[in-house]
Amino acid sequence: MVDGPTGTSIGALAGAVEEARILLEALGAPARLVTHGLLVAEAAEALLSGLRKLAVSVDAPWVLAGAVLHDTGKIAHPSELDAPGSSHELAGERLLLAQGVPAHIAHTCISHASWNDPACSLEERLVALADALWKGVRRPPLETLIIDEIARRTRMDRWTLFVALDNCFESIADEGPDRLARSR
Repeated sequence: MVDGPTGTSIGALAGAVEEARILLEALGAPARLVTHGLLVAEAAEALLSGLRKLAVSVDAPWVLAGAVLHDTGKIAHPSELDAPGSSHELAGERLLLAQGVPAHIAHTCISHASWNDPACSLEERLVALADALWKGVRRPPLETLIIDEIARRTRMDRWTLFVALDNCFESIADEGPDRLARSR
């Protein structure tokens, strides 16, 4: 992986969340943006745990780093911390690329909002799902895309997979109120 200006590399599983947090802070992210990224990463870790139980292989460091960094562009567009907007998406990708973050991780700044794009990877969709589940929100169309992609990849029975993953998603969403309380 490419080293950033802080001397950290985004990507190693054990340090992906911490290294992404350090980068966000070095870029001047407000504390609540850092907290948001960490709470989304917490939901992403739970998703990854559920996938590991099903022996589904994904690029976990990508998902974890993307979860922390997906809203980086809100540093440049702080009004989008409190109001809807999409200016932060491209701005975040550009900011991360300028810091030497690998392109596939930086792209989660855009793809977390455009997960229905056919070119979107499973890892990017997992970041987008974690960004909903962290606060207790279910996104059935996104969940279906993820389940269908995993079924294709693994050749698992789709309905068996659906039940297992639906239970995983619901368990993560059930903890949303607690994570929301910790986001303030």
